[in-house]
This record gives sequence, C-alpha cells and structure tokens, in this order.
Amino acid sequence: MSRMLLAFDLDGTLLDDDKHIPEENLLAIAAAAERGWIPVPATGRIFRGIPQPVKELPGVRYFIVSNGAGVYDAKEDRMLLRADISPEQAVRLYEYMDTLPVIYDCYQGEGGFMTRSMYENCEDFFPFEPHMYEMVKRLRQPVDDLKSYLLQKGAPLQKMQVFFRPRDLALRRQLLEDFPRLFPELAGTTSVSNNIEINSANAEHLGIDPKDTVAFGDGTNDREMLELAGLGVAMENADPLVKAVADEITASNNAAGVAKTILRLLGEKKDP
Repeated sequence: MSRMLLAFDLDGTLLDDDKHIPEENLLAIAAAAERGWIPVPATGRIFRGIPQPVKELPGVRYFIVSNGAGVYDAKEDRMLLRADISPEQAVRLYEYMDTLPVIYDCYQGEGGFMTRSMYENCEDFFPFEPHMYEMVKRLRQPVDDLKSYLLQKGAPLQKMQVFFRPRDLALRRQLLEDFPRLFPELAGTTSVSNNIEINSANAEHLGIDPKDTVAFGDGTNDREMLELAGLGVAMENADPLVKAVADEITASNNAAGVAKTILRLLGEKKDP
C-alpha cells in the first residue's frame, strides 16, 4: 500500500484554534494506525512543547520537530536527526534584529531561551495570540543576554524565532521577502500571524521516500513538506502560498479537515 506515512502540522492543522484535537481527528488517526499507516507529527515546536494528547496519539513514535531541524524518537527518547545553527550564525542574525522593533528567542537542545528584558516585556507582542504568549512564558528560560549566553555556551541551536507587534506586520512581510538575501544560510518561514521562524537551510522535513507520504499543513513553515510529499494537503485556513503548492485543499482545522482527508484515503486504499 502506498502513502504509508501521515505527516501533520499541529497548530492550525491537527489542533483547532483552542489547541485541542477534534475528536474526528483522533478517531481517523487511530483508524489509520490500525491499518498500518504511520502518523508523524511535524511541528515547529520542540518535543517538550508538544501537547501530551498529541504524544499519546495511536501509533505515534516519531516526531519531526523545530520545522524539520530534528527527528525525535519518543520510544528511545533520543534525537535521530539534526540540522543545527551555529551560535555565530545566530548572533549575526540577532545583531541585525536588534536594529528592529522585535523580540527573539531560540531552541537549543530541549530548552527555549530568551533575553530577560524581552521575556519580561513581551505581552504586547501577543494581543491576538494568547496561546503563543502562554507558550513563550512557560517554555522560555530568561537569560541576561541571549547573544552572550549562546557564545559562552558554544552549543548549536535548532531553531530561532522573531516576534513582531501587530503594528509592525508590514515590516515582517518585508523581512520575509528579504530573508534569503540577508541570511542565505538560514531559512525563514512563518506559522502564526506575528512571527518569523528560522532554521538551518539544510533542515530536513522528511527522512523517508516522499512519495510514500501524505502531509498536512497551513503555515509557510509547512510549504516545503507539502511540496515534497506524495500528497500535499493544505487546510482551508492555510496561507495562500501553502495552498498554491498543495495537491488538494481540505476543510479547516476547526472542521477536522485532517480527519476528512484521512478517512477518504482509507476508503480509497482497501486492504489487499
């Protein structure tokens, strides 16, 4: 049977706007796992930031994390693959961001870090993203100065994020356009309304034959995954750039679009 792997983004895709898994999605993934399909969450989050109900989905063992910068094996409790960013690359980017009205953070190992002054004064960056604000406050460890901390520690990073206030979203759009020219060794994408997510340009989204996958996503950080997959499925609520590269469009995250496509495919792919 083809298309044996189901790769799905979390926020805006598997999860509804309240960050819950619709019951239809749970049942569909369980049905796919019973038929031998392999469900793999593919997210911009680190493993520690993935909701427990996602970790407990039937058949889930592997997690594509940090926008493809790592593949985590939950059964063996170890990272199988990594595409890292050097501290020097990170500091060069942060020095540029210091000239803009933004805040920034990073994922390093299984921890998130942010300069203390940014951590303590970040609430006005998230008036329309309360779940993101809660996640930042819960998962980021404040340090006196992130640039100095990274250079002193000397360890590679898996992901960086930059956040913009609502009044500066035009600047965000411009920076996304300019990103390949400014930082060709890095890849800038977005998953929520006010961020830019930054990974190594060498990050891998899928470590298996792409033709054997169905991939679901909504944000530009999912675009490459959908392009590589045998079947790329964009949510109805997806960014127009994601819809443009998708093979098909399903219902929104609030209408259990993931389940609708899985159940249709299971009906088409009868057991031999």
